[in-house]
Amino acid sequence: MFKQVKQSKAYQDVVEQIQESIMAGTLKAGSMLPAERELKEQFGISRGTLREALRVLEQKGLIEIRTGVSGGSLVREINSDNLSDNLGLLIRNCAVSLKDLAEFREEMEGGVAALAAERTGADDVALLKSLLAEGEGHLSQGRSGWDAFIRTDEQLHLALARMSGNQLFLTVLQSLYANIHTYYVKYLPVNQDLLQENLADLRDIVAAVTSHNSEKARSVAQSHVRRFNSYMEQKGSE
Repeated sequence: MFKQVKQSKAYQDVVEQIQESIMAGTLKAGSMLPAERELKEQFGISRGTLREALRVLEQKGLIEIRTGVSGGSLVREINSDNLSDNLGLLIRNCAVSLKDLAEFREEMEGGVAALAAERTGADDVALLKSLLAEGEGHLSQGRSGWDAFIRTDEQLHLALARMSGNQLFLTVLQSLYANIHTYYVKYLPVNQDLLQENLADLRDIVAAVTSHNSEKARSVAQSHVRRFNSYMEQKGSE
């Protein structure tokens, strides 16, 4: 199944070969990799090099290393969990610059809004209007309603992601919104005026989506991200 590797980058070659076999379906989810002795012989490597490669594959979420009498390396099903976890760690630890985060969100949220405008149905329109009304209600309570408004804002954006019909957009945005609060706490000067401005943007996004104006929805969503990023950059430079 495998070929001997170059000793100068042995463990990387092992990782790449096994990864390619998993992605191609040669190694199927639920199956076990060959035993260590067999893998060492096929790759022509030491036990230490093999174990280093297996640890990398486990970190990537491609295999699960099991110990004990019936242990071994189990091929895992490929799904979005690992992507979501890794993105969450980056965002939660503010390991992405404000500029990169803004560019990422601008393209992502603009595209989601545009797709939602094209694909939304009557039930979706009702949901968006309901969430918008809920957000308005929270803000009318003043400071006591701020946290609830922010949660409703997230629900509305995730609703748009679901309406886009793209599972990858939804997975990425779920991870983003679950962890982005660290940026808000560090960079965003939250107050009633700022949240009212956010609400006004939500109204414009919902209006564009429910009228099926995809380019308007994209433009409004991107403008919202750019403007709020500028607020965070201002606070970050203080």
